[in-house]
Amino acid sequence: MGSQASTLLHDEELEEIKKETGFSHSQITRLYSRFKLAINPVGDWIINAFLPEGEDQVNFRGFLQTLAHFRTIEDNEKSKDVNGPEPLNSRSNKLQFAFRLYDLDKDNKISRDELLRLLCMMVQVNISDKQLGSIADRTIQEADQHGDSFAKVLEKVDVEQKMSIRFLH
Repeated sequence: MGSQASTLLHDEELEEIKKETGFSHSQITRLYSRFKLAINPVGDWIINAFLPEGEDQVNFRGFLQTLAHFRTIEDNEKSKDVNGPEPLNSRSNKLQFAFRLYDLDKDNKISRDELLRLLCMMVQVNISDKQLGSIADRTIQEADQHGDSFAKVLEKVDVEQKMSIRFLH
């Protein structure tokens, strides 16, 4: 039976989206209805991490490509063609995604100011600027404890566990 996503996306485009994101037809249909809902500020922040420079909106396909970074890696995906493109939900792509989320000005560095802006966006409760600054300073200090960059710290994170969604099954 037809779905709104099926009627608004051509079969060829649906197949391409399924191939590049790993989502099933039914998952794409459910996600399409969610995509049509208003996006909250944190959602905007995530999507903006992947918008091409100068663009301020994301289409449904871009939404799914971003969301695909959060898909769990299924056992049958672990033995995929090694000559094909790296899946969006690979460890490497998840780490790059996580870094880009924090690198608001896209200068390949995460500054204290960027960290503070993100903390304010995420916390949105009664916490003083001084407390937020303290959290940012401790985070940067821990990240730089052994001369590691923030990117190296992210490599130690279990991204498969932290950046996986299971609500689509």
